[in-house]
Amino acid sequence: MTGTEGTTVLCGSNSYEQKYYFNEAFASLPEAVKSQLKVMCVWFTEECGGILTMEFDGDGTLEFKHVTSEYDGYYDEIGADLKIKQFREEGRELLEALEMYYRVFFLGEGPEEAGA
Repeated sequence: MTGTEGTTVLCGSNSYEQKYYFNEAFASLPEAVKSQLKVMCVWFTEECGGILTMEFDGDGTLEFKHVTSEYDGYYDEIGADLKIKQFREEGRELLEALEMYYRVFFLGEGPEEAGA
């Protein structure tokens, strides 16, 4: 699935529809990684509200994107930014490994180019 501005969506969660999405193009990821991604996305939307997507940009950087309905008075934007910062710090190794995976298997870079 392609996201905004030519990004590739890895996964996402929507608090309004109470749904989680995982892009099946990444089905070869280990189940433990898939589970960890689901926990991160659902936990984020349960705590902060809105919609969270994890998307790879054109160079393979994994971005957290969060949006909210203009009518959502409960959305915690500061909490959302802090939660993403927490995910980046605590899940640094996982996020770096996902970026390398994407660069090698989707962008066709060699391990050296991908940062191995």
